[in-house]
Amino acid sequence: MQRHSIPTATFRTFKASQYVEAVAYTKTCGHKVVLKASGLAAGKGVLIPETQEDVESGLREILIDQAFGAAGNEVVIEECLNGPEISILAFSDGYTVVPLPAAQDHKRIGEGDTGLNTGGMGAYAPAPVATQDIMQRIQVEVLQPTIDGMRREGYPFVGMLFTGLMLTETGPKVLEYNVRFGDPETEALMLLLSDTTDLGKVLLACAERHLDSVEIATKPGFAVCVILASEGYPSSYPKGRSISFPTLSSSDTVIFHAGTAIDKNDNSKVVTAGGRVLGVTAFGSSIEEALKKAYAAVDGVEFDGKTYRRDIAHRALKNISTPAKGLTYAQAGVSVDAGNALVEAIKPFIKNTRRPGADGTIGGFGGVFDLKGAGLGEDTMLVAGTDGVGTKLRIALESGIHDTVGIDLVAMSVNDLIVQGAEPLFFLDYYGCSKLDVNVAASVIKGIAQGCVASGCALIGGETAEMPGMYATGDYDLAGFAVGAVSRSLLLPKLSEMKPGDILIGLSSSGVHSNGFSLIRKIMALHNLTTSSPCPWPSETRYATLGQALLEPTALYVLQLLPLCKKGMIKGLSHITGGGFVENIPRMLPKGLGCEVDVTSWELPAVFKWLKTAGNVEPREMARTFN
Repeated sequence: MQRHSIPTATFRTFKASQYVEAVAYTKTCGHKVVLKASGLAAGKGVLIPETQEDVESGLREILIDQAFGAAGNEVVIEECLNGPEISILAFSDGYTVVPLPAAQDHKRIGEGDTGLNTGGMGAYAPAPVATQDIMQRIQVEVLQPTIDGMRREGYPFVGMLFTGLMLTETGPKVLEYNVRFGDPETEALMLLLSDTTDLGKVLLACAERHLDSVEIATKPGFAVCVILASEGYPSSYPKGRSISFPTLSSSDTVIFHAGTAIDKNDNSKVVTAGGRVLGVTAFGSSIEEALKKAYAAVDGVEFDGKTYRRDIAHRALKNISTPAKGLTYAQAGVSVDAGNALVEAIKPFIKNTRRPGADGTIGGFGGVFDLKGAGLGEDTMLVAGTDGVGTKLRIALESGIHDTVGIDLVAMSVNDLIVQGAEPLFFLDYYGCSKLDVNVAASVIKGIAQGCVASGCALIGGETAEMPGMYATGDYDLAGFAVGAVSRSLLLPKLSEMKPGDILIGLSSSGVHSNGFSLIRKIMALHNLTTSSPCPWPSETRYATLGQALLEPTALYVLQLLPLCKKGMIKGLSHITGGGFVENIPRMLPKGLGCEVDVTSWELPAVFKWLKTAGNVEPREMARTFN
C-alpha cells in the first residue's frame, strides 16, 4: 500500500519472537493502536485495546499464547482510526475492478456494539454513509491502485477482492484486504443483484480476463442479513440442536445456511453445527422494509439457544434521523495542511534562485520582479513563454523518479525565450494533482529550482492545485511559465539580416528532451518493456534502467547562448520541440529562404538509434518527432 500510495493507517509488523519490541513500540508510537493477527483467524483476529495493560495482554495473547493459532505468528500494530467502517466487495480480472454496493456489518456479539468480536452478526447494504462521492474516491484511490499495483508487481489479482475501509475525516482508509466473498455481507449483496446479472458469467469473465464485457448491475433498494448464532458463541457452544424453519412466501427473503448439518439420526432434519448457524436475509424498497421482512423470518426460525442481535442496521437508522455533520475541505479530499507543508518544504529551493530583480521569497498573491533592480533599460522588451512536459511525466510516475521533470519543465520554457534572444528573468510553475503527496511535489519543485539556477532565472511563485476526481491517484500534471527580457535591437530572429550562405550550427542534445514520449511508450509496449527494464542499447552504461535513461533532463541552452546573443553574433535560433527538425527550423527563417541539414555530420545518439530500429520509425518521422 505504501508503494502505491493507497491510504491506510500507520502500521508496523512484529514476529512472535518480538514481543518485547512490540510492547516498546506501542508505548512510543504516540497514538492508540489496533492489534491484528496477520493470518486468517476466522474473522476474530482483531483486538482493540483501551489501555496499555490491554495492549500488552493482547500482544501476549496473539504472539505468545497463540490464541489465533498460526495466524498469530506475526502481529500487525496499526494506528487506531476513527470513523464508520464499510466493506467493499469487488470483482476483478486483474485489470478491471467493479465494486458492489458498500455494506456495513456488525462485529460485536451484543446489541449496541458491545461484547466480544465475532465473524459478523449481521449486515446491510447499501450503507447510506458510503455516498456516491465516497464510492468514487474508493474506486480511484483504493481499488484501482490495488489491482494495478498487484499486476505491475507480477501478482495480478483475479477474483473477489474484499476490502474493509474506515471513512475518516480525511477520506477512506484501508483497514484490511480479504480475497473471498465476505460473510455476512455477501448474503445481503446477493439479494441486491439485478435479475439481468448472471453471477456465473461474471465469475467466468473474471477468470478469462474480460470483466468489462459483462453486466454487473444492482436493483434499487436495501438488503439486510441477520445472523442466528449458537448459544455461547463466539466462545464454546453446543452442536446438534434441531432447527425448524418457517415457510417463506416471497423470494425477497432467503435463509442462508452457515453452521448447519443433516441430523445423523434423521436425515429429514437439520441441526446446528457451528457458531454462526444461519443468515436470514431480506430485500426491501427501504431499509425499514428489509428489516421488517428479515426479523419476521427470524421469528419463524426455532432452535434451542438461538442468539441474534435485534439492532442490525442501527447505524443506518440513526443516520436517517440525525442531521449530517458539517463537511470540511479535508473530507472533500483537499488538505490545506499538506499545501502549507509543501510551501515550507520548498522555500530553501526558491531562495537558491535569487537574482537581481527578485529576492527569492514566496508567499504573496503574486511574484514581483524589479526591472530597474535588474538593470534593464527603457528599450527593453519582455518575452513570455509557457509549456509542459507532456507524457514524459508518465515515465517519471512509473519510475518513481520525480526530481528531473522539474528541470525539463524549466528548459521547455526558457529555451523558448533564449531563441528569441531573451534573458530569462523569472519562472512560475503549476502543479496539479488529485491528492497532494508533499514528498513527491517537493522533489518536483526541487528540480524546477535546479533548472532555474542553471538558467539564471528566479522562481518567484507558483500554484499547487489539489483536485480530487480530476486526476488518477498518484498522478500529477505540470505547467511552467517563464518571462525574459531582451533589448529591442537584439530581438531574434533577425529575418532581414539572413541571406544565402549563412551557416546553420547545431547544439547537441542531452537525449530525448520532452517531446515524442507517446511514441516512445508505444515502442516500449511493443517490446514488453517497462521503465524498470534494463537500458536496451548496449553502449549505455550511465543508467541502470530504461526509465532512468529516458528521464535524462532536457538540455538548458541559456548560459551557452546568452553571451553570443548579447554580442549580436546570432541572427536566429530554433528550439527543436514538438514538430522536430522539419517544423521548427523553418520557424526562424524568412519566407523564400530554406536550409540544408547534413545529418551525416554528427553521430546519431544511441537512444535515437534504438528508437528508430525498435519502432521501425522512418527517418522523416524521426525528424518531425524528436530533437
